[in-house]
Amino acid sequence: MAQFDALRTGSVSGARAAEIDQGLRAHMNKVYGTMSVGMLITFAAAWALSGLATTTDPSLAVAQMGNGTMITSFGEALYFSPLRWLVMFAPLIFVFGFSAMINRMSAATAQIVFYAFAAVMGMSLSSIFIVFTGVSIAQTFLITAIAFAGLSLYGYTTKKDLSGIGTFLIMGVIGLIVAMVVNLFLQSGPLAMAISAIGVLIFAALTAYDTQKIKNDYIAHAVHGDAEWLGKAAIMGALSLYLDFINMFMFLLQFLGNRE
Repeated sequence: MAQFDALRTGSVSGARAAEIDQGLRAHMNKVYGTMSVGMLITFAAAWALSGLATTTDPSLAVAQMGNGTMITSFGEALYFSPLRWLVMFAPLIFVFGFSAMINRMSAATAQIVFYAFAAVMGMSLSSIFIVFTGVSIAQTFLITAIAFAGLSLYGYTTKKDLSGIGTFLIMGVIGLIVAMVVNLFLQSGPLAMAISAIGVLIFAALTAYDTQKIKNDYIAHAVHGDAEWLGKAAIMGALSLYLDFINMFMFLLQFLGNRE
């Protein structure tokens, strides 16, 4: 925040301040643009894979779900074989590896890896097109988009320092992951609802927090002209907001989604 305060109070020259302000807008546009492309890749991959996993032709079906959906051999491998554990946890492994290796990548490579991650996430989320109706998925996506836009705008414009809640929110995410893994074995409905409710609140707060952090990190490095770092920072910023959106969407879907 100190760098932003200096920028606002004139400690940085007027011309330089205007240049940084213009660069910030371009930086945020790149963050949101990269995130949006990632979202399109995710939902396109999820929709395509769900199509390959299901069929309306009984001769191609090898199993049938409780809602009557017929599953192909590809769907059986994807959702019912031990491969499902890899599909389920691949995005988590991918994002940790990406974060650890970003400093060794160029900005262009990092962007390609981010899009590859978005495709892997789509594979993990493909079952939503089998479990939930298309209308409820679209409605939940729209609600999530509106909420995300408002929260991100708040994080960008507020003068309140949100950095103090960062540690608390990260601990909350870790707790959520542990609870979700435990509930894979318990299969508790009330616990699942509690996890979803807490998850929506945590990722809503993270949306505002991450937006402010992206903005402040840009200003801190732009003052020193660290252009190479800023290119990678835009990708990591897009990744942070992408994860906030996806998680908020998935938790809201548990409440708002109509099951097939």
